[in-house]
Amino acid sequence: MTKTNLLRLTLAGTALTLAAGAAQAESACLITKTDTNPFFVKMKQGAEAKAAELGIELKSYAGRIDGDHESQVSAIEACIADGAKGIMITASDTAAIVDSVAAARDAGLLVIALDTPLDPIDAADATFATDNFRAGELIGQWARATLGDEAENARIAMLDLAISQPSVGVLRDQGFLQGFGIDIADPAKWGDETDPRIIGHDVTSGNEEGGLKAMESLLAKDPEINLVYTINEPAAAGAYEALKAVGRENDVLIVSIDGGCPGVANVKDGVIGATSQQYPLDMAALGVEAIAAFAKDGTKPTMTEGKDFVDTGVALVTDKPAEGLESIDSAKGTELCWG
Repeated sequence: MTKTNLLRLTLAGTALTLAAGAAQAESACLITKTDTNPFFVKMKQGAEAKAAELGIELKSYAGRIDGDHESQVSAIEACIADGAKGIMITASDTAAIVDSVAAARDAGLLVIALDTPLDPIDAADATFATDNFRAGELIGQWARATLGDEAENARIAMLDLAISQPSVGVLRDQGFLQGFGIDIADPAKWGDETDPRIIGHDVTSGNEEGGLKAMESLLAKDPEINLVYTINEPAAAGAYEALKAVGRENDVLIVSIDGGCPGVANVKDGVIGATSQQYPLDMAALGVEAIAAFAKDGTKPTMTEGKDFVDTGVALVTDKPAEGLESIDSAKGTELCWG
């Protein structure tokens, strides 16, 4: 073999090695709570599309069920070992995951919390999320405007996610109450309010069965409930079934948060009066862009002005708009929905 050919082979091998190293450097991980929830399915689609556009290798991980903390810890360890440049995570346990996140950041990875802020929020490099307090506030303002003078006589059922506080569930709950005009006392927790219009809080686990049982429990406490806040649209569907069983489905106002396609369809059908729509696809796409920028020159995300996270937007969806409140109808909501 001539020296020229040997040099060519050596250069070619070096180029391949450098290319492989570059590909490894520009890789990212997405870790969601589950891979079955439509919200996280859409999030994954957004991440995959943006990663393909930017030429980034994306590896996706998910817990077996919502709350599967250990699987998320293992996923972070795998991402560190693989030499990923960044991790996007929707944490199942926002406090317990902090040590694993710290290990990733110490290893030089950019860590972005998607949808659910860590506890504390600055445990991640950035959070890309819906303003969940604002999402709750919008449906609270809509409910108050829709009830008009009768808002002062409201009998409110609060269908929350879980006992754990603080959380996304707390933000939505407290935003709704503030939007409705109720003193929320400590905004970091629910259940400490003293307004007599609140009949009670119950937990739903964010699913239809939980919503039904919680609604039944609160109706037993006060059968005259006329306004129902729900953490999400599956819980709202369960609440509606409980109301329907006692013939109250047409005289109780239900509001919710998420903006999934089944939920928007329930707005169209009159099951839900209004919902706040969030955009998981945008969260993940922006997260991939941030990791790409970090991989290129170390740039870290800039938070939305006046907030400690990057606000990915929210819109009020209703077919009964309230004066002074910007909203979109269910037709537009259907164009933008997920799931």
